[in-house]
Amino acid sequence: MTQIPTITTDRLILRGPQPSDAEAFMGFYATERSQYTGGPMTPRQAWNFFGTEFGHWQIRGFGMFFVTRKGSDAPLGMVGHWYPHGWPEKEVGWVLFDAASEGQGIAFEAAQACIAHAWDVLKWDIIVSYIAKGNDASVALAERLGAVLDTDAVQPKPETPGFVYRHPLPKGIA
Repeated sequence: MTQIPTITTDRLILRGPQPSDAEAFMGFYATERSQYTGGPMTPRQAWNFFGTEFGHWQIRGFGMFFVTRKGSDAPLGMVGHWYPHGWPEKEVGWVLFDAASEGQGIAFEAAQACIAHAWDVLKWDIIVSYIAKGNDASVALAERLGAVLDTDAVQPKPETPGFVYRHPLPKGIA
């Protein structure tokens, strides 16, 4: 079994998925807010997708972290590393479960930590973020993180093309 690391930032804990996260995860995927990340879903679809979060860690050795504030174990969303079968490139992605968490720099802080983890620990040489058309908040976050739109990149879902943002290699990594 893969040992899932924990990443700590100034305000946040990024940890592996836990069974207790199912309610928040399924609640998010029952809403229109999930439209840019595969939802909305039926409870059964959301349950199956929740299981995928666990499986991705075991199959790939990395995955999406559940993000919590220090001092609370309530999940605010997921940020992390994603590379399911058929994906053209390794991704750092993000989703906040509740609109009340937006505008506080939570996704930015967590994504910065995951990008650093991908370069420094996972030793990735490429990082992209796949963003659905219409998801202006995620586009703004990708650009704030320094990512650049790559209009020539291969789409992970050619039937519903979106945006591919490429994160630049940090100085000192070739």
